[in-house]
This record gives sequence, structure tokens and C-alpha cells, in this order.
Amino acid sequence: MTNFLLILVSLIAGGLATLLILRRFGAKAPVERIESQMIFERVTAVGRLVGLEVCAKEIATSRKGWGWLPPILLSQARLAMIFNFEKQYSIDLARLRRDDVRETSPGRFRISLPAIDGALRLIDVTPYDIQAGRVLGLLDIIQVDAPTQQDLMKHAQSQAASLYETNEQRYLAEARRSIERQLTALLSLFEVEVVFNWPEGEEAQNKREMLVGSEG
Repeated sequence: MTNFLLILVSLIAGGLATLLILRRFGAKAPVERIESQMIFERVTAVGRLVGLEVCAKEIATSRKGWGWLPPILLSQARLAMIFNFEKQYSIDLARLRRDDVRETSPGRFRISLPAIDGALRLIDVTPYDIQAGRVLGLLDIIQVDAPTQQDLMKHAQSQAASLYETNEQRYLAEARRSIERQLTALLSLFEVEVVFNWPEGEEAQNKREMLVGSEG
């Protein structure tokens, strides 16, 4: 019986040692080829005038596993990522029509501007802590897979949207002032005076876009 236990313990120890050696060699394996593809999905001519751009950074952490187990027995898988968001408040000048411009007196005009659009974009993601769940700190059994990363990205984007909504009215007011300054500076070159009208009770028409790595 003693010999059997010794053989069993030796086999288990040998198996764990083999796994550790293979993991070390696998981590140092050279990258033979990196493939990349560029896909153009949509090319659209726009006439947007950006009045305000607000950037935010968020750190989100996701854990997967059984938290009630001691970490020395089974640790939780963990994924921590840094998200960089950008929200632009703009108007689409292509939506202006002749009826939106009215001459009130010689050299003076009143322009009814369209509602401001708010576009929330995820422009960059940086993973900074990725750990798989391990048994006895040796064998990975809970992997941090692609669905886990997607869920974390959606959660972070939802939190960022809530942050922007908290300050929405302030951002809208600053965007309106900025757009008016830009248009006034442009139209003053034609020696005309302009008064701007905005839609009553305006709220930003919000969009969310996943544009990871589209900008620096």
C-alpha cells in the first residue's frame, strides 16, 4: 500500500512538473507570423461641426470563479483593462435648409441650427492585468476568454455613458457656445451679423460607437 501511494504521489508530482515546464517553454515560444486585415465598412461624407470634445479614462476589473474558495486552492480569473472614451458634441451642417436662414434686416440674419448630436466612442483599450484561475497556483482551469473581455467592454462603456449623462446639460451649453463662436467667426468674414436659434428643450441625440484604436 505504501509503495502504491508513493507511485501515485510521484506520478502526480511528475505530471505537475511537466505542465510547469511546458508552460514555461510555451510562454517563450517565438511568434512566427502576425496576420492583420483592414476592412472598410463605411465611407460617408459628413459636414459635422464639432463644438465640444470630452475625454475620459476608466479602469474596469472583472473576476470569474468562486470567491468563497481559498485562493491557494483555486484562485479567481481576473481581467483588468484601461478604457479611453471620447464624446463629441456636434451639429450636422448638411441638415440646414434654406428655410432655416432668415434675413431680419440688411446684413443681419437669424439661423435655426439643428439639434446637437452626442457621439460616445471607445477609442482605445489597454489590458494591464490578465490572470487565469489556477488550481494550487499551478494549473490554469478558468480562462479569460473573448466573451469575458466583451462583457467587460460593454460594462465599461455603460458606466462611461452614465458619467457623461450626469454632466450632459453643462456639456451641451459649452458645445452651443463653442459652435456659435466658430460660426460667428466664419460668417464675420462676409461682414454679416448672425443670431442663432436652438431647438427648445434640446437634449443631445446620443450614439455609442466602438472605434477601438481609430485614433491615437
